[in-house]
Parts: sequence; C-alpha cells; structure tokens
Amino acid sequence: MAIYLDHAASTPVRPEVAKLIAEHFGEQGNPAAVHGFGQSSKMQLEQAREDIAAILNCDRNEVIFTSGGTEANNLAVFGIFDARDARNQDQDRPIVLCLGTEHHAVLEAVEALEKSGRAEVHLIPVDRQGLPDTEWLQAFLTEHSDRVALVAAIWANNETGSVVNMAELADICKRLQIPIHTDAVAAVGHLPVDYRSLGVSTLAFTGHKLGAPVGVGALLVGRGVKVSPRAFGGSQERGIRPGTQDSIGASALALATKLAVSELSEHRSNWEMLRSRLIAGVQAAVPEVIVVGAESPAQRLPNIVNFVFPGCAGESLLFLLDTAGVAISNGSACTAGVTGGSHVLQAMGFDSKDSASCVRVSFGASTSVADIDEFLSALPDAHARAKKAGFTAG
Repeated sequence: MAIYLDHAASTPVRPEVAKLIAEHFGEQGNPAAVHGFGQSSKMQLEQAREDIAAILNCDRNEVIFTSGGTEANNLAVFGIFDARDARNQDQDRPIVLCLGTEHHAVLEAVEALEKSGRAEVHLIPVDRQGLPDTEWLQAFLTEHSDRVALVAAIWANNETGSVVNMAELADICKRLQIPIHTDAVAAVGHLPVDYRSLGVSTLAFTGHKLGAPVGVGALLVGRGVKVSPRAFGGSQERGIRPGTQDSIGASALALATKLAVSELSEHRSNWEMLRSRLIAGVQAAVPEVIVVGAESPAQRLPNIVNFVFPGCAGESLLFLLDTAGVAISNGSACTAGVTGGSHVLQAMGFDSKDSASCVRVSFGASTSVADIDEFLSALPDAHARAKKAGFTAG
C-alpha cells in the first residue's frame, strides 16, 4: 500500500468538502447578476466570506478570495508596493524586506520588483533555526523607515516547519507605520490563527493544504491597508481582485478551514506524537542525520519535519523511497525537479551539499503510526543505496 507523507505539498480533499462540491456543482448564476440565480450564488459566496471571517477573527470585508496562495502572495507584494510607490524619479527606490527563507511565491515577486529597477531589496537575516534577527530588523527599519514600502515574512516555513514570532515582527512594523505581509499557507489549520490579534497588514492562505481542492485561497487585507489590483475588469473583491467569483470554491475553502481549525487540537497532539516517533526512528537508522528547524517545540509546526542526510542526494533518496511506496518530498513542491539545494536551508547557513541532501516528511489528518513505521522500514535500504550511488546534486 502506498504511503503518503507529503501533506505540506497538498493534502487530500476532505469527504465533507467533496460532498459539498458535489451538491452544488452545476448550479447556475453569476454572483454579480441581479436575478434569483445570481443572488443565490452571491448568498453562498458571502456566507463563505462570513464563515472565514469568524474562524480567523477578521472582518468579512477583509476576506479577498483568490485562486490560491501564490496569487494571494503576489497580490499582497505587488499590490502593497504599487499603492505606496509614489516617488519622484529623483528619489531613491523604495525598499522591500523579506526573509531569505520565503516561499518562491514571495521571493520571486520581490526579486521581480528589484530586477525591474523599482525596488531595493534586503533579506532579513535568519539563524540556523530559520528564525529572523529581530534586532537587525528593528535597527534597519528605524534607520530607513521613510523608504521601506513593505516587509514580508513567512509565518511558518513550508520546508522546515520553523515558526517565527509574527506578532513581534508585526508590532515592530506597526510602530513605524510600515505594512507587513505574511505567507500563512503552512500556518492556517496547523497553528492557532487570530488575524486581528496578530497585527499583520495582509495574510495569505490556500485551500489545498486544508482539504479543499486546488484553485481557491484567500488574502486577508486589513480595512486600512491599500492594495492596488493586479488585474482589471470589475469591482469584485473590493476591486482588489476583479473577476467572476467562484462561490462553490469559496464554500469549499470555508468548510475546509472550519474543519481544520476545529480539529487542530486533536490533530496537533497526534502529529507531535508522530513527529517524536519519526525523529527517533530516523536517528536510530541514520545516526549522522541532522534534524532541521527550530529547536523549541513552540517554534515549529507539529506536522513538518525536515532532515539532512549528509553525503546523500535528497533527490536520490526521494525516488528510492517512492519506488518503495513511500511519498515524501525534498522541499517545496513548487521547485520539485529543480537541480540544486534548498534555498531555505542555504539562507539558514547550510552549505550547498547539505542543502541538497534534505528531505521533508509532512503529516495530514489521515497520517497514522503505521504510515510512519512504513517509512522507517523503507528508509535504511533506500538511504544505503542512495549513499552508495554517490552525491551528484549541488
């Protein structure tokens, strides 16, 4: 039986969500239409918006539906920057700050601003655990507060599971009146999320990490935060994200989010048990293994574990385990198949070989002890064969 341990890439659609989609699939009506069909679709859409607002503690008008996390992150980065870039040609370029451990959806958006000559980009230093240097950030922002257009900081890292103190970063930015965006794709459903208390300007998340289908996500945008649209052609979603809205997708996202959040306490205790069993088993099988990420349990996700197997190409180990019927990953699914080491680990100070020697194991609602034991059973032979094949990545 195939074992799936790559839930951080995408987790299966929940049965309750699949049932909801099946019940509504094929219904007619554009939410913008004034007739009964349209208004029925609009009611469904707005109920989903209200449900998400209640779950994540924000105002219903702060929920902007998107096609997923990548669009939400891009919309925040470009939208906030465009809304704040009112400089004259003689002025210095605005500054954008982000962590070097960001998902590529943020990192490449920021790099695009720099390559176009519009922004000056600085990476916030992180330590070996993937946690940001808040003293550096405080000092930099204090000195350059008049030029900083945006700070972006991933809340929970999708590769290592390290969790930053987002409330602290948001407070630093708030005191200096600088907007801060957070990629919370790995956080929602896996950490308690209270948007209002967190204090960030914008927050991105997506459905397919929670049990909704691929293709629906949301960006939470504070009522006082200015975000310029990236597309044009309508006034939907506060004019920030125009286009015909997906009422069924929004409902699926709301239900998946509700279920993930309501079950979080139960799943968290199970994931913590599985994580301990996994780490102990891997360390027994491969004593030289390095467990990557934050040392404190309070600063790491319970459902993601990243390992470095020194001298062993992560891709080789990944393919050999897949052949044995165990699915894991060697980093973000958005960079699968790309030659070279993890940019996340490199930003944390790992060298090119170690950053290409990592694999990620991630749990979901259905993950069991038997799944972990199957992985541990398949690991020794796969590791021995991968190491014998030699290190060729990096």
